[in-house]
Amino acid sequence: MSADEQPGLYVESTIIMTTVRVVAPFVLTFALFIMFHGADTPGGGFQGGVIAGSVVMMLAFAYGIDSTRQWVDVRVVAALASGGVLVFAGIGLGAMALGGQFLQYNEYLPLYSKASKYGIELVELGIGGIVASIAIGLFFLLAAGFGHVTGDDER
Repeated sequence: MSADEQPGLYVESTIIMTTVRVVAPFVLTFALFIMFHGADTPGGGFQGGVIAGSVVMMLAFAYGIDSTRQWVDVRVVAALASGGVLVFAGIGLGAMALGGQFLQYNEYLPLYSKASKYGIELVELGIGGIVASIAIGLFFLLAAGFGHVTGDDER
């Protein structure tokens, strides 16, 4: 490397790569646990979504941001956000269609005896998907940097 070249942002480390490879599935499982138990214990969709989004950030720190950006397609992140919104709105509007108010889970009780429990869990999972996709998207936007903006640009 010459004196003019800057070192890259990514330095490959076998220890970090192996650690992330081992830890990531457990962190993702913990995120799902937090999402599903949000109605009964501390936690919920927001907290679980942030933890799930952190898995992608761990992968980016271990394997490089560019390779992780190629692996996690933008369409997958957008589908995760859209799916979360659809689940949340679908359960809420479904209760309204049955004659109740938005997210009034007991309207589903004639259809399914445990509808309230599973309705809350699905809403928490939808919120988790939205939050995870926003955290991942913001991370990739911040990682891209502001190199395209210079002080010489005229507006």
